[in-house]
Amino acid sequence: MSTAERRFTVAVVGATGAVGETMLNILAERRFPVGELVALASSRSAGGEVEFGGRTIKVQDLATFDPKGVDIALFSAGGSVSKEYGPKFAAAGAVVIDNSSAFRYDDDVPLVVSEVNPEAAKNRPRGIIANPNCSTMQMLVALAPLHREYGIERINVATYQSVSGAGRSALEELGRQTGALLNFQDADPQRFPVQIAFNLIPHIDDFMDNGFTKEEMKLVWETRKILGDDSIQVNPTAVRVPVFYGHSEAVAIETRQKVTAEAARALLEKSPGIEVVDDRKAGGYPTPVTHASGKDAVYVGRIREDISHPRGLNLWIVSDNIRKGAALNAVQLAELVAAEG
Repeated sequence: MSTAERRFTVAVVGATGAVGETMLNILAERRFPVGELVALASSRSAGGEVEFGGRTIKVQDLATFDPKGVDIALFSAGGSVSKEYGPKFAAAGAVVIDNSSAFRYDDDVPLVVSEVNPEAAKNRPRGIIANPNCSTMQMLVALAPLHREYGIERINVATYQSVSGAGRSALEELGRQTGALLNFQDADPQRFPVQIAFNLIPHIDDFMDNGFTKEEMKLVWETRKILGDDSIQVNPTAVRVPVFYGHSEAVAIETRQKVTAEAARALLEKSPGIEVVDDRKAGGYPTPVTHASGKDAVYVGRIREDISHPRGLNLWIVSDNIRKGAALNAVQLAELVAAEG
């Protein structure tokens, strides 16, 4: 059978979650060559049903499932699940594409953004490919072309991250708090440490000894690994904002060679996965609601030269964190694997 005719047995682990559901939708939308689709989740969700390509698929219990025969396994069920079951699927012959942080920093696991370093996916000695953090992914889709052309020395980034990045319970909390406050009731924080509705929280993930949070340090570690350059300096601040879907980033870079706003705009316009929305007028810039939500692209706007640095450039980067930041990239990596035959 030729590569073009081959069909794959694909397992989606965490199929009932927000990212898992989006993975199923994208697999169908992109007509991935699925021969058999296996939907897996915890025992709590097993027995339920998910939709795939107009069909209803019964959800099976991950704990009792035999992975033998699975070709590609897309994991989006959290780091502890990935650590326990990812190696088992790989040992049974599957290529594991993991959306958690479980393997991202292991030297023998490639960390891959499909538009940035797709060649790295081929070198997977453990049979595992790691998906980067959503905020890192969208930033590097935009910055990789600039780094390769002009060399980036330093990145200052402030992220404005939607609540969907914290899971379904976070979406529910924002909705519940918004309704409560509009009815003059208390916000009652449960999922977040303080009120998220009509508020900003400069705290995502655990605090580390250096004062940064783990979410912020992911931007440092992952940027260097994906771009293959440990000399890049990254100064991050991660903020949770009361937006349902779509992360935004205010990024200021310092380059080795001077890059003008015009040259950067022209380069980004021809780079894969990017849509430039950069008109200097009201509404001439991307936002998570008006552009990114439900879309595949990484949107870049507010491109301007830094008035405080001779080789500085500012950009505003927006993308759907669930779709591009997790599910789409995982499917794109599966497509790379499928193309190998």
